[in-house]
Amino acid sequence: MPLHIAIAQINPTVGDLPGNARLIVEAARAAHAQGARLLLTPELAVCGYPADDLLLQPGFVAACQASVARIAQETAALADLTLVVGHPAPVAGPHEAGRALCHNAASVLRGGRIVATALKQNLPDDAVFDERRHFVPGPPAACVFEAGEGAQSLRVGLLICEDAWQAAPATQARAAGAQLLAVINASPWRAGKPDERQQAMRQRALETGLPLVYANLTGGQDELVFDGASFALQADGALAGRAARFEPQLWPVRAAWQGGHLALAADSPESPESPEGQLWDALVLALRDYARKNGFGQALLGLSGGIDSALVLALAVDALGASQVRTVMMPSPYTASISLQDAREMARRVGVRHDEIDIAPAFETLQASLAPLLDGKPADTTEENLQARVRGVLLMALSNKHGHLLLTTGNKSEYAVGYCTLYGDMCGGFAPIKDVYKTAVFALARWRNAHNPCGTVDNPIPERIITRPPSAELREGQTDQDSLPPYEVLDAMLARVLEQGDGRAELEAAGFDPAQTAQVLRLLRLAEYKRRQSAPGPCVSQRGFGSKDWRYPVTNGLR
Repeated sequence: MPLHIAIAQINPTVGDLPGNARLIVEAARAAHAQGARLLLTPELAVCGYPADDLLLQPGFVAACQASVARIAQETAALADLTLVVGHPAPVAGPHEAGRALCHNAASVLRGGRIVATALKQNLPDDAVFDERRHFVPGPPAACVFEAGEGAQSLRVGLLICEDAWQAAPATQARAAGAQLLAVINASPWRAGKPDERQQAMRQRALETGLPLVYANLTGGQDELVFDGASFALQADGALAGRAARFEPQLWPVRAAWQGGHLALAADSPESPESPEGQLWDALVLALRDYARKNGFGQALLGLSGGIDSALVLALAVDALGASQVRTVMMPSPYTASISLQDAREMARRVGVRHDEIDIAPAFETLQASLAPLLDGKPADTTEENLQARVRGVLLMALSNKHGHLLLTTGNKSEYAVGYCTLYGDMCGGFAPIKDVYKTAVFALARWRNAHNPCGTVDNPIPERIITRPPSAELREGQTDQDSLPPYEVLDAMLARVLEQGDGRAELEAAGFDPAQTAQVLRLLRLAEYKRRQSAPGPCVSQRGFGSKDWRYPVTNGLR
């Protein structure tokens, strides 16, 4: 008889303890009705991940414990179902204010009782993770429990995320009699991460000779996006099946003995495999959940006729629907007529409300007000930034009046070198492409025109928007390359600096022009104060400009 296992690949909301408990209980009832006798929920499913400094509040940790007790009570009638629930567990004894007071834990529930609890031993403290601030590590002890009954019964070794990236906890579980490894996770998505996860788990399976099931959450949480993509591996590391990417799913896995070996069987639904397809789905989910979880029904953005705002508009329509998105074009004396035409055409194609506000009168009024104080100095970036700031004021006013989420449209290349205006085009509540290089913006635009993953609109971005030379249109005849190296060069350089840690010597040894190298490194350093004040956006690369992943001083004398 096979043991039917289910993975509740849910989308919890940080801090919403009743809502998260409801997701878990509903998944337990549905899984049991489908014949499952073991249900895995993701890491910290009770409170959501990452809960950050909420975990430093004793009352919050106590409320999480109470939520676990309620989940146990509400699933008590499912007497033959074993339910694994991730949650913070309090550490006994006195605590110093502002210091970790809980474990990252997972409890095994059956018949209304907690029958076992695993405590995470290895706490990641790199990239976007900061668990040593919030948790006390557990002791090096295995958590092995029984699931199923009679011929279905299996001994399951429970591991929590980072513990499965190290060899020792899996080996401990094997030594304690585990026949199957169950790994619960809150593993954020970034390019290449799904393959890295599967390879690491394959190593655990090969080391222990045990099959493995991997449960991951899905959804967006501030700067993180979780892809789900839960999977199952045979004892030899072969893939038995994988759940959907970027969406909730109650995913079934069957475990049965075959010739003395435990084998797993599971289905793999259709999901995007191309890098652009996965990135698009990640950005759409991050935007949708940021709006939904923060109570925004509609979004607003400035549509310039350029590639960045066009891509953000396409993302917003896919994430929220055309009826929930509004655009505003704000021409200045330097706006090309084709920019007006292209913005109108894109708004027409995707079916959003589109308005136009001429900023020339406001720009002229501000210039006149400032003129007596500018001492006759010639026009420079001051006047350019003034235009961007007029637009920012207008967009923020509309956001305030109508309660719309204002989307800012800057990309990673611009944020890196400060090619953006603080309190101008940086105004906004969420920056969907903040971690997407300019070259990737073009690639995504072409991909989206060739694919319609959300079934909204075909070919949304006019071709001229993609093929035109990029320009901020803040002075006559301006293009981005007046001030910056070609984006192919700039992005290649930035990728080496931001994601590999290269400096001037390494860049010049790789063949980059010394003058351009010096310029880019200087701009990167000078723009830190802008990035500190920028809107949050999803981290989807090896290293983004998020608050968790990028921590450089504003006041910085290193040259």
